[in-house]
Amino acid sequence: MNWIDNFVRPKIRSFLSNKRETPENLWVKDPESGEMVFYRDLEANQWVVPNSGYHMKIKPADRLANFFDGGSYQTMPVAAVPIDPLKFRDQKRYIDRLKESRIKTGNEDAVIVATGKLYERDITVAVQDFDFMGGSLGMAAGQGIITGLETAAKSKTPFVLFVASGGARMQEGMLSLMQMPRTTVAVLRLREAGLPFFVVFTDPTTGGVTASYAMLGDIHLAEPGARIGFAGARVIEQTIREKLPKGFQSSEFLYEHGMVDMVVHRHNLRSTIASLAGILTKTGALPQADGKDSQARISMRDAAMAAEGGDDLVASPQAAHAE
Repeated sequence: MNWIDNFVRPKIRSFLSNKRETPENLWVKDPESGEMVFYRDLEANQWVVPNSGYHMKIKPADRLANFFDGGSYQTMPVAAVPIDPLKFRDQKRYIDRLKESRIKTGNEDAVIVATGKLYERDITVAVQDFDFMGGSLGMAAGQGIITGLETAAKSKTPFVLFVASGGARMQEGMLSLMQMPRTTVAVLRLREAGLPFFVVFTDPTTGGVTASYAMLGDIHLAEPGARIGFAGARVIEQTIREKLPKGFQSSEFLYEHGMVDMVVHRHNLRSTIASLAGILTKTGALPQADGKDSQARISMRDAAMAAEGGDDLVASPQAAHAE
């Protein structure tokens, strides 16, 4: 027998067909420095560029897996809403845009609600997906936020919202705008139940979302470098005919001007929120760290200052970049 008869061909087809395991681009460019970073290194570092600290966008599934203990959580179904109630059409039919976004993201709409444990304590979390039509606030997304708030109120847990949105969903017109007062009422009900509402601003947070529930948190945290505002910077400059300050609408700028309570590195969000939740719900100090993230212990005075919008806060923009 010829030795070549014993040669076993590598299973190249099965490797290439596994789209989930093999991304299209193994290298990702850092938008700030231009450095090329290996895909797996970024994924292992929660999509924060190791050298520059630049916070890249992160998928909701990865966000939730990194936030909950052991990456374990349960997603909640959101009440069904009418699809394409206005029969809207621009260059494409709205219903076709919805189908494309659902295929692209694997999600039904722009908000995912989940429950699980944070440092061994029950917590309710909602994440807005910017890849789903810019995280826009339509009826389904609005109902998702309300579902999260109502779930937190019923289960007596803190509620955490990771915000990323371009604003209202124009394809739903006034029905989209109505989600602003609806979500505001749900926030007030959570507040009446005496439960904390944490808002985490991620890049970008704009439009009607900023003008409603995103600015109603008991404590506002933000990831470094996130853009936060209502209208875009260019629109504002053209309206007032003045040059805006450097860094305008960045999370650091808003922190310095009292709109954001803390700027927190993505690696420290778990421990920071767990500390604050323990203090505000009077359930005690932060449990033992699990080695997954850094400890960020918060004092009662610091939590009170943050909730009241004080100046002497626990996390500065400089400290927020420390890993």
